[in-house]
Amino acid sequence: MDPLTQGALGAALPLATRGRRFAALAGAVGFAGGMAADLDVLIRSAADPLLFLEYHRQFTHSLAFVPVGGLICAAALWALFRGRLPVGFAHVWLFCALGYGTHGLLDAATSYGTMLFWPFSDARVAFSLVSVVDPLFTLPVLALVVTGMVRGSGRWGRLALAWAAVYLALGALQHNRALAAGAALAADRGHAPARLEVKPSFGNLLVWRLVYETADRYHVDALRAGREVRVIPGGTLAKLDVARDFPGLDPASRQGRDIGRFAVFSDGYLARDPSRPGHVMDVRYSFLPNGTAPLWSIRLDPGAGPDAHVTFHTHRRDAAARLGALWRMIVGAGGQPFR
Repeated sequence: MDPLTQGALGAALPLATRGRRFAALAGAVGFAGGMAADLDVLIRSAADPLLFLEYHRQFTHSLAFVPVGGLICAAALWALFRGRLPVGFAHVWLFCALGYGTHGLLDAATSYGTMLFWPFSDARVAFSLVSVVDPLFTLPVLALVVTGMVRGSGRWGRLALAWAAVYLALGALQHNRALAAGAALAADRGHAPARLEVKPSFGNLLVWRLVYETADRYHVDALRAGREVRVIPGGTLAKLDVARDFPGLDPASRQGRDIGRFAVFSDGYLARDPSRPGHVMDVRYSFLPNGTAPLWSIRLDPGAGPDAHVTFHTHRRDAAARLGALWRMIVGAGGQPFR
């Protein structure tokens, strides 16, 4: 999730444990703890463009790391404000750890994938219940937390947690509706998907991105799960075949190995980007839920030496126009009733 949401939910949990005394402090410290796990974005290398992909939402987001992450955050705050805090270090650590503990769980509710159980498992948990940015989730949580801190009452923190739980439960309901509709749509087309996933689109729980895999292609559509499920058709992409798509690439070269690293990050949903020569895209994500234009990709350089890395690229041009198209889907323009 975005940092504001992480901080707001991180504040809600320690705030919910307080009465009038120290409620504001618990919320403020929990807010810092809720954001701290994303400091893993600092783990990067100019020489290796994919290093940050391997470490984002990795050990810093695991449940096992919560006490350590909380301790690091508390130590930083203690060093910064020592002598001006009305509680001892143990309380600061507790508030930080409670806030920190919400971070990985909230990220696991999105579709990106979080190593919740590291170091015992490298599997990325992604329940796909909520978008990484969703104002209808964030703003009520933030408003309730701020109210509780101003009024010095943990009751508002408990209300914030309740709203978060209700919203995620609604996300689970919508996810199951979209998943069932996606499976039925694939069956109607005569497809038996090897894999099928649905993900909430940007900022809402109404329009979902459907991606499913057949023998040699990925199929992408949008599903609007309102009173009835409507299908907004998308397109298809050929699955990546390295030997076919990059015939001169040595699989043992660093670029060849980088494709494998990118495949781990992308859960194997790779295709050659038809609009960008030399680019391998992550099929799972596009700004438009029925779009085949990627949010990010890696670029191979056929003239590079055996030790050269790929380069990583994000694609966010024409965001305003795409946002307008997404809004039309959300309000119900277009699409066809499904069953």
